[in-house]
Amino acid sequence: MGGSGQRIRQRNSLLGVLYRGLDAAAILGGCGVACAVTDRRMTGLSPLAAAGAVILFTLLAELTSLYRKWQGAAAEREVGCVLLTWALTLPATQAILLGLNWFGESAPEVRPLALAIWFLAGFGLLALARLSVRAMQRLLRSKGINTRGFAIIGVNELGIQLARNVEQTPQLGLKLVGFFDDRPASRIPDVPAELGRHVGTIGELVERARAGEVDRIYITLPMRAEERIRRLLAELSDSTASVHIVPDFFVFELLHSCWTDIGGLPVVSVFDNPFYGVDGVMKRITDLVLASLILAVLAGPMSLIALLVKLTSRGPVFFRQRRYGMDGKEIKVWKFRSMRVCDDGPVVAQATKNDSRLTPIGGFLRRTSLDELPQLFNVLSGSMSLVGPRPHASAHNEDYRRRIRGYMLRHKVKPGITGLAQVSGWRGETDTLFKMEKRIEFDHRYIREWSWWNDLTILARTALTVLRHENAY
Repeated sequence: MGGSGQRIRQRNSLLGVLYRGLDAAAILGGCGVACAVTDRRMTGLSPLAAAGAVILFTLLAELTSLYRKWQGAAAEREVGCVLLTWALTLPATQAILLGLNWFGESAPEVRPLALAIWFLAGFGLLALARLSVRAMQRLLRSKGINTRGFAIIGVNELGIQLARNVEQTPQLGLKLVGFFDDRPASRIPDVPAELGRHVGTIGELVERARAGEVDRIYITLPMRAEERIRRLLAELSDSTASVHIVPDFFVFELLHSCWTDIGGLPVVSVFDNPFYGVDGVMKRITDLVLASLILAVLAGPMSLIALLVKLTSRGPVFFRQRRYGMDGKEIKVWKFRSMRVCDDGPVVAQATKNDSRLTPIGGFLRRTSLDELPQLFNVLSGSMSLVGPRPHASAHNEDYRRRIRGYMLRHKVKPGITGLAQVSGWRGETDTLFKMEKRIEFDHRYIREWSWWNDLTILARTALTVLRHENAY
């Protein structure tokens, strides 16, 4: 890295300027829609409110990192960030206007109906602007406009994966020139025909770069080839090609890896929590809103279940069991009691089919997963999430963490009422080590591939799984 003053910086993009202009237009347009639908004189909508919303949105967008580079990121993640920023903007705008009135300034107070229409119309226009820009980028680059040729040094798994990722991200505007590698053909793996081909040696690429035939070069050599990479960089310094090193971090078992920096010094995480910053706020808001709505709808049925539990067996209505939460910290998980016993010691026997410990209605509660409904209170308190790895009894955790490598990594996130493993066929009793290993495999996959849209999909799939009573007893 050289001297301590060296830094790796982010580029500022002209696209960010375009987005700021489009966002301002979308917010003003949404305000116009609200004015057109309602009686403007009675809604409090005014140029002052619209201008204030534009300014606040721009400021909050810096907090949510809305104007970062989204190249390569899924469209739903960008739109989700737009939604969060806009959801923070309008209440803040309303609060400032109310504050001005409080201090004697004559500022308009935006009425709830106008605010709701403005929110929906504004979000629609904000999302449409971003999706339109993405579509335009794809169209232009499919016609060869604003595209750049790139080459990959190293015919290996990492290089092939890089080519595949670029192929699936046309908005990057990159066109593969080919792979370059010095090894003989017998030692080079086959390159999928749809991705490209092995064009020549690294020396030939250097000459093409010096001749200006290649715009960008990605080096995907193994991390152990440091000296070779140094020599290669020295040779490529006699060209105008942009050179990028792609570190082979995939030799490690990554769990939601991401780049950060400390004073400009790049740092990559190997095991990390995906719910920092905007993503964490989005997930928490989703948990609070949906859990509150579900509790409001099911308050009556839950009261009836509580009464039936009390009338059909002796013991408490609720059963609280010690389980591991986020970062391995112990939490108390709530359930409707479905058994005559309340095991919570160093040994906890798993529920089995036709379990003799079940209460008269316990089997029904477990088959329908109604016994899990009190965990909505865990979600509201923040110890659990609607979606995440299912928490196991503390006694089971201590057993499996010794038998399954990486078991405790599932506790990098909050446990969930439902999870990817449960909707993928690994719900219910884990009477073999293989079943638990598969559950952990899907828990890790959930953390690696998390997105707000995936959470909503898992919740929808959970409803279907519960209706089919799959592996529940």
